[in-house]
Amino acid sequence: MILSKYSFGVGDRFSHQGKAQLAAIIKAKQQGINITPVWNKSNREHTIIGTKHADTRREADAAVKACDWDAPYFVDADHIGLGNVDKFIESSDFFTLDVADFIGKPTDKSNVDSFIKKHKKYIGSLSIDGIDKPLEITEERIDRIANKSLLAAQQAGKIYRHIVAAKGEDNFITEVSMDETDQPQTPVEMLFILAAIADEGIPARTIAPKFTGRFNKGVDYVGDIAQFAKEFEEDLAVVAFAVKEFGLPGNLKLSIHSGSDKFSIYGPMKKAMKKFDAGLHIKTAGTTWLEELIGLSMAGGEGLVIAKEIYAAALTRMDELCGPYATVIDIDPAKLPSAQEINKWDGHQFAAALRHDQSCPRFNPNLRQLLHVGYKIAAEMGTHFTDALDKYEQTIAANVTENIYERHIKPLFLR
Repeated sequence: MILSKYSFGVGDRFSHQGKAQLAAIIKAKQQGINITPVWNKSNREHTIIGTKHADTRREADAAVKACDWDAPYFVDADHIGLGNVDKFIESSDFFTLDVADFIGKPTDKSNVDSFIKKHKKYIGSLSIDGIDKPLEITEERIDRIANKSLLAAQQAGKIYRHIVAAKGEDNFITEVSMDETDQPQTPVEMLFILAAIADEGIPARTIAPKFTGRFNKGVDYVGDIAQFAKEFEEDLAVVAFAVKEFGLPGNLKLSIHSGSDKFSIYGPMKKAMKKFDAGLHIKTAGTTWLEELIGLSMAGGEGLVIAKEIYAAALTRMDELCGPYATVIDIDPAKLPSAQEINKWDGHQFAAALRHDQSCPRFNPNLRQLLHVGYKIAAEMGTHFTDALDKYEQTIAANVTENIYERHIKPLFLR
């Protein structure tokens, strides 16, 4: 299978917005930009919401049929490992191999020694197009990288071969996720991580590295934008080099996790993609769920009541809801409005506080992050919530499409 130059991960917690999400991709196509939609949903999200893995496939297929989409699309088993991949085998044709638990754990010394021996020709100064200074590579440096990342690459190989045994080769897209580590990978680390992936025989189409700064859920990037831009360009350069050097797929590209709403870095990313003629896969998830809440609040009536109920409940269950996402949110409780204050708002005031418009004085990133992780409460409402999604579909869909197209696709790929 081939993944196009540009692909966009559209997560949909409640499997109701597939058509609205695809409408944004269609708008881009009408402007001459071909983007492959990839519906992604993790095992954690399925567990919290109570959905099944086949539900995402059904949603994607239904959206494609309803919108007469005749180009490729995929369903991503997001952040899977050997312990849960079997649940996704039948319904998925894109697999994000999550090996975070193996990063930093050393493999056998004999494996490290063999890896160093195989790649010792790179010891010395290595010049890579697009990186200003030569990479200085020593045997000791390769040894450190191997002890940190080789076991993770080997685990990715085990997961990949397990999927191949079930689905056959070239019947799915493989992404390797290496972003859940403490520090960003240096260009030298990226080079040898890609070498290890190639050694495992994984035809990776996307690779998710760690970048400097914080990629908090539902809000803008926090960090040194210039440093991010430097790392992003260096990673693009290393990927291009590794494709030729290690025989990795020619369309291998970077994947940005928690990529929604990172508006301040979209410009540097677009500039770098143009410079290197590079593709991109970007993953979004909770941003669509938040647009559902915005649409409900704007619809007024029962929709606004539901949105307020979810926020009030989230306030009382902050620790529970924030716990699983503690490393990717920064919420100041002192800046959260009380439930009593929220109850005085009309639908437009609620929507303005939640919508990610940094030019709006009512926008509250703390409220937005809390509601981002508060989807469990909506799930507990069951059909009371999903029936409201159906009832106010038109208003919600307009917000979902606008968010993906205007705030994400246009700045990344068009303007």
